[in-house]
Amino acid sequence: MAEIRQGQNEETMGRLLAALPPAPAAWVAAAAALPRTRRDADRIVALAEADQQFRVAAIRDLETALRDAGYEPSRALLETLRDRIDGPSR
Repeated sequence: MAEIRQGQNEETMGRLLAALPPAPAAWVAAAAALPRTRRDADRIVALAEADQQFRVAAIRDLETALRDAGYEPSRALLETLRDRIDGPSR
């Protein structure tokens, strides 16, 4: 009996999801960019830990330090790095 209800719930959920409008293009693009943003943030944090000059430059002017290191300082990357530095409660 539980299997029947689960199947019905899945079908109902499928119908409800299909009735929703498509996600905005900006949401889709942001979601697609997340893995790269996280990888870049991991690399940048590692660079800051290993290279004191870069760390000082990043503290002074994060956007310029990222450009100088070959990264595009996108809003998502800057927010991710600032969250990792300051924590989510800033």
